[in-house]
Order: sequence, then C-alpha cells, then structure tokens
Amino acid sequence: MVSQGEEHSNISRDFLAKAEEALAENDLLQASEKGWGAAAHMVKGIAESRGWRHDGHRALYSAVNVLAHETGDPDIRVLFSVASALHSNFYENWMPQEMVADDLAQVRKLLERLESLS
Repeated sequence: MVSQGEEHSNISRDFLAKAEEALAENDLLQASEKGWGAAAHMVKGIAESRGWRHDGHRALYSAVNVLAHETGDPDIRVLFSVASALHSNFYENWMPQEMVADDLAQVRKLLERLESLS
C-alpha cells in the first residue's frame, strides 16, 4: 500500500510529465498549472511524511522554508517561487513559451533536490 506522502510524490512526477507534454503541444496554461502542481505535490508529500501541515499556500511556503534551512540550500525557496509564477501564469496567461519552458526546467531541478527528502 502506498502512503499519502508517496502518493503526492507520484502525482508530482506525473504532473511534471504532463506539463512537458502540454508544453510540446503549446498548451501553456496547462503546462504552467501542471508545473505548479508538480512542485506543490512534491512539497505536500514531504510535509505529509513529516507530519507537517500542507493544506494551503501558506503551509507549503512554510514547509519550503524549513526544507531550505534544513538542507542549507536556499535555492529551494527560489525554485519554488518559480513554480509559483507558473501557477500565476495559469490565471493570467502572460508568459511566453520560452519562459514556461525555462520555468518547467527549474521545477524539474526543484523536484530532483526534494526527491531525496520525501
């Protein structure tokens, strides 16, 4: 049986793959939202496994901040903020394709850094 934390991690990886598919189809809104979802679910998975709250943006940012301090890697905060910009783009549709692609690459880096913590 898969734990809730593992389920969030699995969803994260699935969302990143779907984000890259959407990008290839030039569906920038879905690429953006799936990129955000990938980052958010990875953080939720870690938070769940540690018994931390993860029920909203504030809780996710708090978890990211703790993880950045714990690992000594402040780029975790920066990379999560990039993912948050993708979330905004889903609603505003202001990012050109190149920016969405670059930001998805940053989300991939974030997931790689966080995967060992989940």
